[in-house]
Amino acid sequence: MEPIHSHRGFTLVELLVVLAIMVTIMSIIFTSQGSFNKTFILTNTAYDVALSLRNAETFGLGSRAVSGAVNAGYGLHFQNTIPGSFLFFADTSPGPSCTTPDCKPGDNVYTAGADALVQTYALGNSITLKDFCAYNGTWTCTYAHDGYSAGVSVLDIVFARPNPDPFISVNGLYSASFPVTAACLTLFSQQGASRYISVSSSGQITANTASCP
Repeated sequence: MEPIHSHRGFTLVELLVVLAIMVTIMSIIFTSQGSFNKTFILTNTAYDVALSLRNAETFGLGSRAVSGAVNAGYGLHFQNTIPGSFLFFADTSPGPSCTTPDCKPGDNVYTAGADALVQTYALGNSITLKDFCAYNGTWTCTYAHDGYSAGVSVLDIVFARPNPDPFISVNGLYSASFPVTAACLTLFSQQGASRYISVSSSGQITANTASCP
């Protein structure tokens, strides 16, 4: 007589437990991967904005001709009512007020319909420009925080020959007597993360700085 062997399989409860463990592990992996991707995209966007500033600096110092104008400065225009995009422009308006060869047009402020629009950049991926800060002896930002006052709704950062120092205007006004010498931008994602881009008085552009300002 042949011996009887016990062939015990998995019970339904055991299969459900294993399935639940696998689902939990996969959920953690996909959630972590999604968070990483979103953080990576935000960091990359900060570098893209910094690169756009660098391009404006290169165009301005190189005196790239545009719309028949020479020696024009190039800059970026940020506006808090349009937080999902910014403008790259040539500062051609008004025209030059002198006749010397090194005379340059522009007033270091973006004027819609008058200055030459080079390109409009959309940030995308639910990323916005949350805050602009400008330094003029003290920091002033779009919103009051950390002891800084509010009031910056529009920020223009322009570069023109011969020096790399930025020409920064706030709310459509540029002051040569009391110039704004530095600026900082805050990029924000809907996931709650922030990244910062700074522009120093010497023209140094830094992406992903520790804070703003």
